Formats: sequence, C-alpha cells, structure tokens
Amino acid sequence: MLHTKDDRATAQVDTGSGTLPATRDAGPGRNPGMSLDLSMFEGHAVNRSAAERRVATLGTRRAIKKQHQAAWLVNAIRCVDLTTLSGDDTEGKVRRLCAKARNPIATRIAEGLGIADMDLRVGAVCVYPTMVPHALDALDGSGVAVASVATGFPAGLMPLDLRLREIEWTVAQGAHEIDIVITREHVLRQDWAALHDEIAQMRAACGDAHMKAILATGDLQTLRNVYAASIVAMQAGADFIKTSTGKEAVNATLPVSLVMLRALRDYGEATGYRIGFKPAGGMKQAKEALAWQILMKEELGRPWLEPELFRFGASSMLGDIECQLEHHVTGRYAASHRHAAS
Repeated sequence: MLHTKDDRATAQVDTGSGTLPATRDAGPGRNPGMSLDLSMFEGHAVNRSAAERRVATLGTRRAIKKQHQAAWLVNAIRCVDLTTLSGDDTEGKVRRLCAKARNPIATRIAEGLGIADMDLRVGAVCVYPTMVPHALDALDGSGVAVASVATGFPAGLMPLDLRLREIEWTVAQGAHEIDIVITREHVLRQDWAALHDEIAQMRAACGDAHMKAILATGDLQTLRNVYAASIVAMQAGADFIKTSTGKEAVNATLPVSLVMLRALRDYGEATGYRIGFKPAGGMKQAKEALAWQILMKEELGRPWLEPELFRFGASSMLGDIECQLEHHVTGRYAASHRHAAS
C-alpha cells in the first residue's frame, strides 16, 4: 500500500528517507514584478559543462524504488498540465482529456495503492483559447484549473496589441491561467527593456489569471540568455516561467531547467517571492518525472513539489506513469489498451 495523502493543505510525499510534510507557507503573495534591473543578470556567467555534470547523475545517484517511487509518481500526476494543442482539437477531444484529468489513473490502480479516497487529479488542463469554454464545462466542480495558451502561440510573431487582445479575450472566456510566449528576438538582441515591457503588458492583460511565461529556451542559443530571460520575465511579473512551447526543435532539458531554477532561487532571495516552474515538451517517460522532481527538491526545496509552484507540460508521460503504477500494484505491465489514452 502507498502511504501518501493529499488534503491540499498537508500533502505528503514519501521520498525514501522519511515522509516530508509540505511547507505551504504562501510567502508574501503573488509576484508583483519590479522595474527592470540589469544588475540582477548582466555579467552572470553560466558554465554549460558544469550544468550538464550537475544533472547527469540525477537519475542514478539516488535510487527511488518500490513504494517510494510510487509516491513520487503519484505526486507527479498532481503537477501535470494535461495538454492538447493540435490543429485537430475538437470539443469532444477536449472533453475526453478533461475526463482523464478528473480521473488520471484507473480505479483498480488507486485501490491497489490505497489512495482511492485521495481525490487525485492533475494540476490543470491546457488548451487553445477557443476550447476554454468546453474545458470549463467539462471540469466544473473538479478543482482542476483551466489553462490556455495565448499571444500568437507558438511563435508569438504577431503585433503586440493583437497578442494583448487575445489574452484579454481568453481571460474573458474564463481561463484561470495564461501561458504566454515571448518575442525571442528581444532576447537574441539582448533588448531587455523591450522584453520587460512586453511581458509586463501581458501580465497586466492577464488580470487575476496567473501568467506562465514561455521562454522557448531551445531558440535562445545560450544558457546565459536563458538565465537573463528568466530574470527579466520574473521582474515583469511572471507567476511561472516555462521552458518551451513543445513546438521547438529542442524542448525541456535538465541543464536548461537547472539554469532556470537557479534564476528562480536568485530572484526569490532578492525579492522574497516564490515563482513557479514548468518544464514542457518532449517528456514522455515516468523516469523523467522522477528526475525533474529530484531536481526541484534539491535546488528549491519541498514547496516546489506542489502544483502551486511546479507543473509538467506533458500528456503522454501520464500514460507511462499509470503503467508504472499498475506494475507496482500487480507486478506486471498492462497492455497499452488497458489504459485510457491521454
């Protein structure tokens, strides 16, 4: 039996070295942003080889097995932004995704883990703006947030006034979270004032909806650019920083994530505000969910294992997590048709 509990206030995750209670101190509140301060990132060197060495052993240096691994995987489910961002999205497809969001693992698996009464669900469902009303209706009363991409996703190469209107329209549809994309050219030209101004206007357009700033790190060329863009996005008021749209040639990687987490830590130490993190794109296996959670805990601590501060932008990974949990319960792997497609 899996010993884990989620009552949204005293969540626990068994890490293999004892059960750690979540510290749910909300801190000083939502990040209000600040004026552009170049001194927080200019001249900040990033050693790529050191970053790669740091993350290379995450999956091997500490082994998480049996019930401890199952607990970490259950926690990963709570942090998934279940996503569909395809040209063939329909109301029916979105409603099926929302049904999976409400019940991310089969009842037989939840019962085998001893968490049938846990009310396990994903962190959010992420869709295109026109699909927001369908997701809201399908998730009514579930407690699952509805997130939407905006600002000319995925490239963001639209006039700024149109991108701002898209945010406002999407918020008016009822979206709780907005995933915006930045203009990569501002980063490549190191025009930090333009980047800060753009993101600050997007944050204002979001209103009460939380804003995740997608940096599209695969397009930013250097880890130094990734660090600088992360700091500027937070200075402009981002509630989360996110690696990728999922449409770039290179999406979420552990070295890039490490650099972004160091930026989160530095900003938090300077301002007192906790900013969330969302890796997205290319993550398909349960073992990746373990590696990213280990990185979060080691770099930022236990609060960043909660959906309020950490999300996975993934859908296919949920299927592999469910398969691994069924193996934990039964000792064998189920055929793929035994699990509902996400």
